[in-house]
Amino acid sequence: MKRSCSSSGCYFWLMNMNMFLLLLAVKSELTTDFYKSSCPNVSKIVRREVKKALTNEMRMAASLLRLHFHDCFVNGCDGSILLDGGDDGEKSAVPNLNSARGYDVVDTIKSSVESECDGVVSCADILAIAARDSVFLSGGPSWKVLLGRRDGTVSNGTLANEALPAPFDPLDTIISKFANMGLNLTDVVSLSGAHTIGRARCTLFSNRLSNFSGTGAPDSTLDTDMLSDLQSLCPQNGDGNVTTVLDRNSSDLFDNHYFENLLSGKGLLSSDQILFSSDEANSTTKPLVQSYSNDSGLFFGDFANSMIKMGNINIKTGTDGEIRKNCRVINS
Repeated sequence: MKRSCSSSGCYFWLMNMNMFLLLLAVKSELTTDFYKSSCPNVSKIVRREVKKALTNEMRMAASLLRLHFHDCFVNGCDGSILLDGGDDGEKSAVPNLNSARGYDVVDTIKSSVESECDGVVSCADILAIAARDSVFLSGGPSWKVLLGRRDGTVSNGTLANEALPAPFDPLDTIISKFANMGLNLTDVVSLSGAHTIGRARCTLFSNRLSNFSGTGAPDSTLDTDMLSDLQSLCPQNGDGNVTTVLDRNSSDLFDNHYFENLLSGKGLLSSDQILFSSDEANSTTKPLVQSYSNDSGLFFGDFANSMIKMGNINIKTGTDGEIRKNCRVINS
C-alpha cells in the first residue's frame, strides 16, 4: 500500500520513534519481546485476524483503534472496555454505548491466540497490537508495540463518562483530559488525527448544523457546502444513528488529509475543528495542525510516538490484574 511520506522523511521519524521507544521502555515494565518465548507468533496471529476483519469491513480499522484509545483513558490500558455486564460498565458509558464496536473481532483474535498460547496473552495487549495493525493496514505508520500488560477486573462506566474526551468539549477541556493521562499538546493533535479513518453518528455533530451554541445559526467554522450536505443527511428530528465519514474525501486511508480538511473548515466534529478554528487554538493546537497538513512524515512520527505513550498509561504488570481467558468476563 502506498505510504504518504517520503523515504527520507519516513527514515527520520522511524529513527526518532525507536529512540523514543527505548527511552519509554526504560521507564516501563513493558518490552517489545515480552512473548518471545511464551507466545512467539502472537503478532502474526493478530495481524492475520485484523487483515481478515478489514477485508470484510474497512471501517473496522477505526473501530479497533478507538477501542484501544477508550480503554487506555479509563483505568489505564487494561482491557476493561471489553468487559460485559452492569449498567456502570464502560460498554454502557455514553461515549461507548451504540458507538464503540469491534468486540466480536477482538473475541476472534483472542480465540486464535488462545488456541496457540493458552492463558498467556492479555486482552489489553491484543488491543494494543490490533490498534497498531489497523493503522498500518490502512496506510499509516507502524511501530514496535510494548507488551506485557495484564487485564483489569473492574469496568468503570462513571469514570469513562468523566475521563474520555467528548465531541462537544471545548478545547481547554480536551487538553485537560489528555493532561490528566500524562499526554501533552502534541499528543492531543496527533491522536486526534486518528479521525482520518472511521465514521461518526449524526447525534455527535448535528448540534453544529443549526442554532449552534444558541446563536440561532449553524457553526460558522463549518464549510458551507459540507454544511448543506450534512443538513440533508441529518435533518432535525431525524435518525441520530445515521453515520458519515470523519475524513471527507479520504475516508479509509490513514493519511494527513484530516488536517488539510481542518484548514478548510471540513472537520466533522466540533472537537476536530476547534483544533484549528477556535481562539484558544492559535496559541496551542493550530500550529501543529498546520504542520501536519504540510508534512505527513511529521504526523506519522508523532502519531506513532503518541500511541506508544498512550499505551503506557496506568498499566498493570507483574501480579496485578490477570490474563483473561475470555476478554468479556473476568476469570472465575
